[in-house]
This record gives sequence, structure tokens and C-alpha cells, in this order.
Amino acid sequence: MARSSRKNGGRSSHRVASPARADVEALVYRWGSRIDPDLLDLSLTHRSFAHENGGLPTNERLEFLGDSVLGIVVTEYLYRAHPDVPEGQLAKMRAATVSEPALAAVARDLGLGEFIKLGKGEALSGGRDKDSILADTLEALIGATYLTQGLEPTRAVIERLVSRFLRQARTRGAGLDWKTSLQELTAAHGLGNPHYEVEGVGPDHERVFTAQAIVDGEALGEGTGTSKKLAEHEAAEAAYASILASRGDGGLDLPGVNEALRADLAVTAAREKQAEPAREG
Repeated sequence: MARSSRKNGGRSSHRVASPARADVEALVYRWGSRIDPDLLDLSLTHRSFAHENGGLPTNERLEFLGDSVLGIVVTEYLYRAHPDVPEGQLAKMRAATVSEPALAAVARDLGLGEFIKLGKGEALSGGRDKDSILADTLEALIGATYLTQGLEPTRAVIERLVSRFLRQARTRGAGLDWKTSLQELTAAHGLGNPHYEVEGVGPDHERVFTAQAIVDGEALGEGTGTSKKLAEHEAAEAAYASILASRGDGGLDLPGVNEALRADLAVTAAREKQAEPAREG
């Protein structure tokens, strides 16, 4: 009986993890600010890599520092940019801006995952695109930039990188927990508690869920995601925006949010109207 073997040209099923990119100059160029080479190398060293290589130093201390620098820069920006917004709402706006998904999105824009030094197991499990690893490494880079350049150059880097989230902060003032925020908004309007209807399609390993946020018997928002939680979160955000646009903030003290959201929705509606003739043709 014929056997598949390496001697007979059979292929091994053993997977090999791709190493981190060594041309870190490309990352520094995208980052837009010089970083001390040793600090740069440290900021890109994940604990999984350090563990597999004899206990090297990791980027966790830099991440700790970067988290604090990011927090003060974003907090001061929001404080100065929104003088009419109360403390509680500012806190939600900051949370949305420095959230793990937001920071991971910035890291993907930079192509950061390719440069992170990961252990073989972590790399093979998709670590280069994990939100947690990307966000933590971004904070480590911020810490390294602060130690190299000081606060003001680091502030310029942060404000440029997270600019779109700073601009969206007011209309995304519900922050991270859209389900809780939607419940607060529906209560303010006397609409009762929202509930969610969720359906999943596809095999277990790549299942996609679609959720509808039902408010007062009406589906006001829809979302999709790779988990029920993500789908419901997206549906809650859509329903929150819908209620704000049609009914206002219900006295929840969200100054400026309603107007900004209405403007965004008006732009979207205008674009869709312009696209209708093209679709009909």
C-alpha cells in the first residue's frame, strides 16, 4: 500500500508562523514621530515572544505608561472641544475614543500587526489581528514616543491617529455599552425596555449572527457580527441613533448630540437619494 511521506515528496501539515517584519522604519514613517530604537523594539515585544525566548522584557510597562498618556491627551481634548458637555457624558465620549475596538482600528490602519513580535503559538492563532494585542501594542508605542519625545509631540501623534474617533465622540456619546445606553434612552421616552431577536447562519466555526433591536414593538435597528453579543451591540447602536434623530435625547442632557446626528443622517439620506437614479437605470 502506498504511503504519503516526506521521502516520497509528501507535504507536511506543520504550519509555520511568519516572523514579524524587520523593516520597522516603515512603521515609524507611518507613525509620524521618531522613537528611540530600543524603546521601539521593546514596544513591539509581546509577552508570548518574550516567554519563548528566555524571558525577555515585554512591552507591558510601556503599555501601562501609554495608556495613561493616551487618557490625559484625549480627556484634555474633549474637555476643551466640548465646554457645554457635562462630566458624565465626557466620560462616555472618552471611553468610546480609547476603547479597545477603536485603538485596534487605528493599529490596523498602521499595519501594526505585521511588526509585532509574537510567540509561535500566538502568531498561528491569529494574534496579529486580535483587538487586544493590537490595542495594547498601540499604547506601548505611545508610551515609547512619550519617553523619546515628551508630551507635546506625543499629543500631536495621538490626536492625528484617533482624530476620526474624536470627531465622532459627540454622536457616539453612548460610549461602549450601546445596549445600556439604548435602555436609558427608551426609558426616557417611555418606550419600555428594548429586546433583541437574533438569528445565526453558517457553520459553527464561521457563524454570522443578525440581530434586530425591537423598541415598543418596532424594529429600529439591525446589526451583524460573529457573535450574538456583537450583533446585538450593533443593533442597539442603530436603534439609539434612530431614536435620537426622530425623538431627541429625552432630557438625558446630551447637548449637541441630536443636532450632530441629524446632520449626519441628512448627509446619508442625500447620498442615498442621489444614488437612486443610478440603481433604477
